[in-house]
Amino acid sequence: MAPGHVAYGLRAQYGMAVTPEIVVAWERGQLAPTSRELSALAGVLWCAPADLLATATTLREHRMTRALPLEDLARRVGMEPHVYRRMEESGRWRGNDRQTAALAETLQLDPRALLTATGRDEELGRMLRDAATTRWQAYVKPAAKLLPLPRPALEGALQRLHSEYHARMATTSSWGASAGSGDEGRAYLEEIVDHFWDAVG
Repeated sequence: MAPGHVAYGLRAQYGMAVTPEIVVAWERGQLAPTSRELSALAGVLWCAPADLLATATTLREHRMTRALPLEDLARRVGMEPHVYRRMEESGRWRGNDRQTAALAETLQLDPRALLTATGRDEELGRMLRDAATTRWQAYVKPAAKLLPLPRPALEGALQRLHSEYHARMATTSSWGASAGSGDEGRAYLEEIVDHFWDAVG
């Protein structure tokens, strides 16, 4: 189907004023359809909304891949729909521990996907960089609040990050280190979140 055919289907079947240019912008990732537009687009293309999404990363995308109306998800996590809508639109999750656990269960999110969907990747990155460069033990408790992982797994991962970072820095501080010494340590810190998930397994 050409963009014009898709736009016509959206107008004829769903009464949406979508132009072929908008359809092209959706295809190129320059614009994102609303939940209503995504559902209508799936209807026009005879597929599920999840088929139109690449890898879900946001709360909205995860909800759409499971074809859950916003009101149903809000009810399942124990939240007023307007409160949940604000969080979904802002990309910042502010639910309590019980609501977070219900969200992860309802959307079937593993710890990494949960962290990304709730907009806390940057917070984890900052915490991990601090743990690797200073005393990792001080970050076990804050990490446990952020991540639903067993404490021994967190302790082992933080200790490993600390050791690996300092091993890289020790090689650059030896006699004869080049002018770019420290580059290996900085590169390690830039990828610290990936190193953490590798360490957690």
